[in-house]
Amino acid sequence: MENKVKNVIKMMKRLRGKNGCPWDNEQTIASLKPYIIEEAFEVVEAIEKKNYEKIKEELGDLLLQIVFVSQIASEKGLFDINDVSDAICQKMVRRHPHIFGTVKVSSARDVTVNWNKIKVEEENPSASILEGIPKTLPALLKAHKVSYKASAVGFDWNNHNEVMEKIKEELNELNEAINDNEKSKIEEEIGDLLFSVVNLARFKGINSEIALRKTISKFKKRFKHIEDELAKANRKTWDATLDEMENLWNEAKTLDK
Repeated sequence: MENKVKNVIKMMKRLRGKNGCPWDNEQTIASLKPYIIEEAFEVVEAIEKKNYEKIKEELGDLLLQIVFVSQIASEKGLFDINDVSDAICQKMVRRHPHIFGTVKVSSARDVTVNWNKIKVEEENPSASILEGIPKTLPALLKAHKVSYKASAVGFDWNNHNEVMEKIKEELNELNEAINDNEKSKIEEEIGDLLFSVVNLARFKGINSEIALRKTISKFKKRFKHIEDELAKANRKTWDATLDEMENLWNEAKTLDK
């Protein structure tokens, strides 16, 4: 197992070597950012499809990016893959005092509270507990993390019914903004409504980013059914009426069951 990981490291050194690949040699840590993001999302997609061969493949692609960045950093004398491994091991020991120390916990919530406390103390004791969330995260995922961190210190609703009431409140405020036709206010209220829905999802143990991704996939599948059925008659969607497309959409829904 260990030797196989070493093979990836050796391969990357060769790719970046004197007679290596011109493309690999041109890359920088910054230039690899889009590939890291892409590979991470491809791992998520494979997990959603429960395609374990694909998960294995995509995890390998993501691992390659980690080794790639580490190799470039090593060439600059910054750190290497061993430092990366040591750093995460040390962090996990620090953040799990209930496993590697004497701290007692009684629930996963206790673990989360301890994790966030330790993280703030390590990074900046005077910083907000909401610091450290990457700015590049998709908005839904960022909203989930923000509300999750706040909930970890007790700033949360008592039950999902309270969250539902908040959603109704935000929906009413959105209706008022629409009736007043104030674009900036409409935007603000849509944001508030979305944030409340994300909180409901989090409260029920659902990641809203993943939930929305699944809905998008479902929509695409059903819309493709509309296109395919119209194509059988040599027609396109712009040739069809809304009623025709609605009927085909409902047909696609029955096929999903």
